[in-house]
Amino acid sequence: MSSSKATDILVAKRVIVFGKVQGVGFRYGLAELARGLSIAGWCRNLPDGTVEAFIQGGAEAVALVLDWLGQGPPVAQVQQVQIEEQAVLEPLLGETIQPFEIRR
Repeated sequence: MSSSKATDILVAKRVIVFGKVQGVGFRYGLAELARGLSIAGWCRNLPDGTVEAFIQGGAEAVALVLDWLGQGPPVAQVQQVQIEEQAVLEPLLGETIQPFEIRR
């Protein structure tokens, strides 16, 4: 059995979520899920009514977060999720990322 798993592969994504995603607990639900899955990054509301997030973690955990982003919390109405590949931030290169946070 190999010790290399998909969850060992770090990936990073920038995500914009469109629809009724502000004022419905979207950022709080995302933060709770991300923290539970040991995802690093952040999320914030943008002036145009969308939610932006940067997520970094194991490939499997990030996939679970991306699935959740397609629905959001019960009262959200997600219309579209735009996903961009990002470079993984590496502490050895002087780039760091904190545990998941909600930015204002």
